[in-house]
Amino acid sequence: MSRIDPTAPDENGSAHTRQTFLYFGSLTLFLYLATPTGFLVDIQTSYMLKNHLHATATQISMFRLLTAIPVYLAFASGLMRDLWNPFGLRDRGYFLIFAPANAVIFILLAFSHLSYLGLLIGMFMAMLSSRFIAAAYQGLMALVGQEKLMSGRLSVLWNIVSSVPLIAGAFASGYISDHLAPKSTFFLVAGFVCCIGLLGFWKPRFVFSHTYEKPQARGANLTGDVKRLVKHRAIYPAVLISFLWNFAPGAATPLQFYLTNELHASDAVYSYYNGIFAAAFIPSFLLYGLLCKKVALKKLLWWGTIIAVPQMIPLAFIHSASLSLVLAVPIGLMGGIATAAYLDLAMRSCPPGLQGTLMMLVDGVFALSNRGGDLVGSGIYNSSPTHGFLYCVIATTAVYALILPLILMVPKELIATADGEPNPKVEAEMLEEIAATS
Repeated sequence: MSRIDPTAPDENGSAHTRQTFLYFGSLTLFLYLATPTGFLVDIQTSYMLKNHLHATATQISMFRLLTAIPVYLAFASGLMRDLWNPFGLRDRGYFLIFAPANAVIFILLAFSHLSYLGLLIGMFMAMLSSRFIAAAYQGLMALVGQEKLMSGRLSVLWNIVSSVPLIAGAFASGYISDHLAPKSTFFLVAGFVCCIGLLGFWKPRFVFSHTYEKPQARGANLTGDVKRLVKHRAIYPAVLISFLWNFAPGAATPLQFYLTNELHASDAVYSYYNGIFAAAFIPSFLLYGLLCKKVALKKLLWWGTIIAVPQMIPLAFIHSASLSLVLAVPIGLMGGIATAAYLDLAMRSCPPGLQGTLMMLVDGVFALSNRGGDLVGSGIYNSSPTHGFLYCVIATTAVYALILPLILMVPKELIATADGEPNPKVEAEMLEEIAATS
């Protein structure tokens, strides 16, 4: 069998790339439609708590905090993915086991009497099982990105497709809440999860051909893997950058309160702002898809971060609801290159055989920093009746600026090449790391 060259520009190479995009695009869409942290489940669950169970804001916040515990500890499911090979099918085995399990949980929720405790337990279990699906999905994507030298393009695909449910949720969440009963919501999500299970039977050749036999997929035992993870210096800047990028004190609750309380905008305006904001990222993602094949990741990290540091400053000039919707466009555009570059960096930074562990560590840090940043931002906002939101914008800008020195910590050889360009130094270091554990 001839070796497939992932960088080949011929028609066959393009067909393999399209096949890879179709596979991961389908996975990404159904996963983000069904994930308990996504718009359909998270927003509709909050409406159930508020409108059907008459929960207070504190109870809803506590509900979200408790049900997200599996996300904070998601590195454990990633480590399990890297060590356990169910049915000898690797990642497809996880889709075949945990997608049906996740669907059963949502079906049970649909038939259960709606209560705070029942919803809390059900959503916790759904969140837990979904982490194993996410670990297989993210680990496989990172592994293919490393082996096929296409982490940049897969980052773009991931970000664009995952934006679709977010944008749809921002504009349709109110309508869905008014017209879709809790039981119907859970059945709909169960259907999306079943689609992930069905994708477990699909085995595209370019995605799975000898994928787990290559050096990038070789791990050790539990002790050896943990030691390698700790010693792998590339993971630290990748995780810290992800933490800072999502620690945005002014982007969530403070902005919502500023729009609704101080500018007297409706709740719908905040949803529309988020939808426009998310949609505005897409042109920048597409631009990254073009640039990543021609420009080394090092330059894209610097360019993206420099553009992104002042991203939230336009928020300080919002004096009307309509202006907030207009400014959502440039704010979103300024964040796209950085977002794609940071995910690209995370995939490149994975140690051999530990793609699931690192990607889920980044995923957990993402959620933790997001909630933590919102909590800090709420405190800053409440500290001053007149300038609280301005202080939030300043704090967010300062946090983003801290990413710049972290780029200097990234191993130079890791980001010295463009997407699709071979990197002999990184390959040599990877083989050396594998040899040290064998």
